[in-house]
Amino acid sequence: MTKKKILLYGGKKAEYLVNYEPGKRIQTHLGVLTLPENLEYGEKLETHIGKSFFVLFPTTRELSMRVKRTTTIIYPKDAGYMVIETGIGAGSKVLETGTGSGALTIILATIVGPEGKVYTFERREEFFNNAIKNVVDAGLDDRVEFHHKDPAEEGFDIEPVDAAFIDVPEPWTLVEPVYEVLKPGHVWVSLSPTIEQVQKTHEALKEAGFIRLKCVEILEREMLIRPGKTRPKERMISHTGYLTFAWKVKIDKG
Repeated sequence: MTKKKILLYGGKKAEYLVNYEPGKRIQTHLGVLTLPENLEYGEKLETHIGKSFFVLFPTTRELSMRVKRTTTIIYPKDAGYMVIETGIGAGSKVLETGTGSGALTIILATIVGPEGKVYTFERREEFFNNAIKNVVDAGLDDRVEFHHKDPAEEGFDIEPVDAAFIDVPEPWTLVEPVYEVLKPGHVWVSLSPTIEQVQKTHEALKEAGFIRLKCVEILEREMLIRPGKTRPKERMISHTGYLTFAWKVKIDKG
């Protein structure tokens, strides 16, 4: 098969995201799987004790959620809304600050495609190195440019970008540097876990001349589907962060 990654599905508690290699043995709690030659998506495999697994195409959700984590990550429920609101697509050039574990980097790199570019910045070395490994493992490093620096102190030295994605504890410190590289009419979005962070960021964005500011929170609740007893599950992905959006316009800063 042509894809590097496969998702082996043997039930909700038996999912394995692996690199495909013919002859590779996968240890699972349902037995050992041996990957055959010329494996294709959709095929059924059996472990040495007869338990079934299906070969599925891994979505961007799987690729981002299953990274090796050294930080908290941006969840797909938030990332999806961020991508739609910023309007990025194939060929876009985007800025990310706070690479973290590289989960959002993987999502952005998938969206912009091979003709686009993700400029990602991380100031902590242990996060930076781990994120590079995760993005390389996802096979997307050809469209990502990694920077180990603090842009709040050193600024950005990149081409103008179509959107800015900010995930750092003090996003307000990046408002001015982002204003310098974000194309006029385009979007800033930051994720913050507390309202106090949102308030400080909101004021900094207004002062810098951004307009159309808004803040939203996205909640995700899965349903438990059973004949005659369908209802929401007891657990849900509720608060992960507040998303702040703002649009850059041209102003005279005197």
